[in-house]
Parts: sequence; structure tokens; C-alpha cells
Amino acid sequence: MMVRFRRLPTNPDLPLPTRQTQGSAGYDVASAEPDFLLQPGERRLVATGLEIELPPDVECQVRPRSGLALRHGITLPNTPATIDPDYRGELRVILWNAGTDPVPIPRGTRIAQLVFARFETPVVEEAAELSPTERGTGGFGSTGR
Repeated sequence: MMVRFRRLPTNPDLPLPTRQTQGSAGYDVASAEPDFLLQPGERRLVATGLEIELPPDVECQVRPRSGLALRHGITLPNTPATIDPDYRGELRVILWNAGTDPVPIPRGTRIAQLVFARFETPVVEEAAELSPTERGTGGFGSTGR
């Protein structure tokens, strides 16, 4: 699988998304914004200075970084976010400070991780009835004993 990135003029120097270890599923992506302070409760759309080209039938899931979440309460409110293969705009990440203190985000901070996954596009059809199962219509908590 090949995923292509194009640098924007706002990002002449930051690394492309990178796995930090051989076993990492996620590729860390950095903020291309000038240094800023993310206030408690604030949500901010953060530019990466990168555009992405995905293969057909591959999505890019944008997920929080666990270290930022644990240390500072920084997360993504729409996690996992999905980037579709036909999108060609700038990859931007919605950061949310769910913590109690302002958090400085210097330019180049690794703000999220990207996980790539194949997806199916099934035919959707309406049905008058659905096949029965043992669980049936049991919802939240219905399988707990």
C-alpha cells in the first residue's frame, strides 16, 4: 500500500507522518501551526501542512496520542476521525483540551496518530424483515450476567 503526502508551503521542514517503533500501528503527525496555548475546554482545528492521497478503499483514521491524553487531557472529540480516499485538502486535526490547565502546543508537536485501514462499500438495501438471532433486540448491557 502506498500513501502519498504533499507538503504545503506552511510545512517546509516537519517530518512526514512517522511510526515511532517497528511495531507501531499509528503514524504520528505534527502541528504545523505557530506555537499556541490550548486552553481548558478549548477545541481548535490544527493544521499539519500536509495534503494526503489515499488508495481507493483505504481510509485514514485520525486518533489521539495516549501520552498527550494522559499527561494533559488532550484528545480528539471526533475520534476516530475518518479521512476518505477522495479527499485532497489539508489534513487538519481537531484538538480538545479536556484537562484543567492550559497546554502549550509548540510547532512540530506530535498531535495525533494516523492509522490506515481498508474498508468495504456494501450494497445497501431495504428489507421488510431481518433474520432472527439469539440476542434479538437486546441492546446496551443486554449480554451482561
